[in-house]
Amino acid sequence: MALEQPPWEWLNSLLRPRWDWIQVEVTTCCNAACLYCPRTVYRDRWPDRHLTLETYKKLLPAFSQTPLVHLQGWGEPLLNPDFFAMAALAKEAGCRVGTTTNGMLLDVPRMERLVELGVEVVAFSLAGADAKNDRFRPGTSLEKVLAAMESLQQMKERHGRAQPEIHLAFMLLRSGLPDLGRLPGLLEGLCVGQVVISTLDFVAAGELSGEAIRPRETAEHDEMAARLQAVAAEGEKRGLKFHYQLPYPGRTRQACPENPTRGVVVAADGGVSPCVFKNLPAGTTHFTWGQELPYQPLSFGNINVRSLEDIWSSKDYTAFRRAFKNHKIPSFCQNCSKI
Repeated sequence: MALEQPPWEWLNSLLRPRWDWIQVEVTTCCNAACLYCPRTVYRDRWPDRHLTLETYKKLLPAFSQTPLVHLQGWGEPLLNPDFFAMAALAKEAGCRVGTTTNGMLLDVPRMERLVELGVEVVAFSLAGADAKNDRFRPGTSLEKVLAAMESLQQMKERHGRAQPEIHLAFMLLRSGLPDLGRLPGLLEGLCVGQVVISTLDFVAAGELSGEAIRPRETAEHDEMAARLQAVAAEGEKRGLKFHYQLPYPGRTRQACPENPTRGVVVAADGGVSPCVFKNLPAGTTHFTWGQELPYQPLSFGNINVRSLEDIWSSKDYTAFRRAFKNHKIPSFCQNCSKI
């Protein structure tokens, strides 16, 4: 006989927001050509488009049901001419607002607008602690990113503001492992609140397989984990908070780190997907453990046709989330490297 849910748990489920976050892809366009990015690999079939302000406004009713709106997808958010209008609307709805940028467009006027709007988080992307960053991220510059981080902090201080928090989204490639220890020193004095280290989960091209960090043996995992722990400990001495995940060999995750049961991604065309890795062009492939597999996008609807609330409550989307809650991996996610 199933136990009844305690009344306070039922009340909490009613009171908490429906989504932990809504991630909004404000554009698929980019001024960089990062070698590991699907946008670069799939450039011959990539659709370049901005999310229109008209479509974005269809999300306003949903913003009352989430604490966080993150304006970023597979493009550079600041390319959308309506970016600041979108950030302002989310702020007016009472949401925390964040974005991730390559930093190349973050000039003084844009920094001032971010500070004046009270955007909570600006994350900068890097993929190396030396010249490797510029090699893997053509169109960007490590030197310019670090300068933009410093300038944004100075802007905050001039305005007497604590926000936006400055974060770093660091892509750790296998060839960058020997230089990882330089990262804490590189960031010292830049007032970086968090450093999130990611590995290359989605491998869009076979030649990139060697850059993916996927330990095959326990010893390899433990060696890499020790290296990451040492960097995190060194960062802590310098006031930096490091976060990372390292897949353990031979284990299949039953809970997806992309949080598909409590988060949602809205694409630049208005499509609704459970995560960014299901929001890519059809007819492409990806590589897992050296095996080339067909890529299968997944969208449960479009906010230009139905509200986000209706899409979220649809039969198919509900069944998809229920599978994760029951510790079963949906067929759409069986070959995902995140799992």
